[in-house]
Amino acid sequence: MSHVEEFLTAEEESDIVEAIVEAEKNTSGEIRVHIEASAKIDHFSRAQQIFHFLKMDNTKEGNGVLIYVAVDDRKFVIYGGQGIDRVVPKGFWDTTKDVIASHFKKGNFKQGITEGILMAGNELEAHFPWDHDDTNELNDAISKG
Repeated sequence: MSHVEEFLTAEEESDIVEAIVEAEKNTSGEIRVHIEASAKIDHFSRAQQIFHFLKMDNTKEGNGVLIYVAVDDRKFVIYGGQGIDRVVPKGFWDTTKDVIASHFKKGNFKQGITEGILMAGNELEAHFPWDHDDTNELNDAISKG
């Protein structure tokens, strides 16, 4: 079993997907989680690549948020689309990163990811509230590389 497969249990992955569904319930924003062993380039650039690969840059309002985790590198990146980046308060991503990191340091990976998702969801809801015409533009499943 690879480190990626061992990183979260099936139940933890299910809980994370439930958190994504909950976070997206009141917003047009889209949240994805991508997990892979390591990045061959700097982690921010890799998160940008994955963001594009998952078509998160194709959302109508540019309001996608990716939580990228490189398990073996012990690194993660929160990457937001242009729409959400323009409206979040200064320091929002750093605060979210700090919450995730504090859980990761204790080995609570599911909790860290879940709290990051819910924080992003609250911010997305504030700036991109759900509208009756909204559709879920992206799959909520965790992607792996």
